Amino acid sequence: MDIAVIGGGASGLAAALAARESLDNRVTVFERQNRVGRKLLATGNGRCNLTNRGASLAHYHGRDPGFAGPALARFGPEETLRWFASLGLVTTTEPSGRVYPVSDTAGSVVDVLRLALEARGGGTVCAMPIARAGRRDGRFLLTGPAGEEYTCDKLIVACGGAAGARLGGVLSGYELLGAFGHRRTELRPSLVQLKTDNTWTRPLKGVRTQAQISLEQDGTILAAADGEIQFTDYGVSGPAAYDISRATSLAGPGCTVCVRLLPELEKVDIISYLSAKRNDFPDYKAENILTGALHNSIARAVLRRAGIPLDARLWALSDGALELIADTLIRYELPLTGTLGFDDAQVTAGGVETAGFDPETMESRLVPGLYACGEVLDIDGDCGGYNLQWAWSSGRLAGLAAGGLLEDDA
Repeated sequence: MDIAVIGGGASGLAAALAARESLDNRVTVFERQNRVGRKLLATGNGRCNLTNRGASLAHYHGRDPGFAGPALARFGPEETLRWFASLGLVTTTEPSGRVYPVSDTAGSVVDVLRLALEARGGGTVCAMPIARAGRRDGRFLLTGPAGEEYTCDKLIVACGGAAGARLGGVLSGYELLGAFGHRRTELRPSLVQLKTDNTWTRPLKGVRTQAQISLEQDGTILAAADGEIQFTDYGVSGPAAYDISRATSLAGPGCTVCVRLLPELEKVDIISYLSAKRNDFPDYKAENILTGALHNSIARAVLRRAGIPLDARLWALSDGALELIADTLIRYELPLTGTLGFDDAQVTAGGVETAGFDPETMESRLVPGLYACGEVLDIDGDCGGYNLQWAWSSGRLAGLAAGGLLEDDA
């Protein structure tokens, strides 16, 4: 049986390897870039956070997040790690549950996938964007940019999403599936940097800190996360900012990003700390009252926002001034203006409607023999390895189903 996979990213390679587990299946991967796995090389800042041991449906989004359940149940984090171990990849797990290759480079992940596909006789055709897909004489017909034609019995669309355009993010998957009658939802960037009024972030450009960050509108918290943030000249970046970016992309006007600095301390603890500094070091300048607690640049920004002169002596600060400092630490407010776009996003929120596919096989309900997996579908995960886990899970399920191997999969 001839099986074609459009897209040589994470889900496409997983699908191709799964389908090729039967030597009766001839598998060819068509990749528009000059090499497979280019976007994969950039994940996790080049380290490749390939899964998270805590992956569960609670970490996934879309109109129907439950669609991801069968794939994750069949091929979850532990099955994924055993699979990668069988390909020769050695991994390490961080306390957060994030899993990385021991080599600390995404190239190791791409290489074990690429070499395994070659060893199993799978074919790859790179620099070959598929312009059109249709049916002819009971088979799928794929057309290349110069009119090249390829036919296959089963077709797996694993083109990825619109995110990361500089690394290969495209709309072609939506268009190819649309030609078969599938519809998509609205697309928005996710796991992306936040844009805010930069009056109070530009002076802190490049500074990182642990914080609680929330997205608020009319007194309602729309999303919240704990972790590292990084201030930028346009707003806020970092893992915690990425975690609330999906909600930010969906939010309407009038939202505020609230950063809680020193998140491990309650207000009473902060005031106690500030009072002790005032009592123990009365001749310190005010700019030093948070020395030892925060990055000096953040401390100065907090004092300026609280209206405290940096050169005031601590003995001159009233209890009310200390409370202003504490309140600013608890609510460092940044009016939201939006997010960066798809070029900078790691993931696409939205995609081809999952209602058109069988979650037990990833096969189209409209066109027998047509499958889809990975980011092209309306499933996206939180920051922390969840999106790659969806790619492995859905890709393997699609490949096994297309290859007639589901009953043999443990």
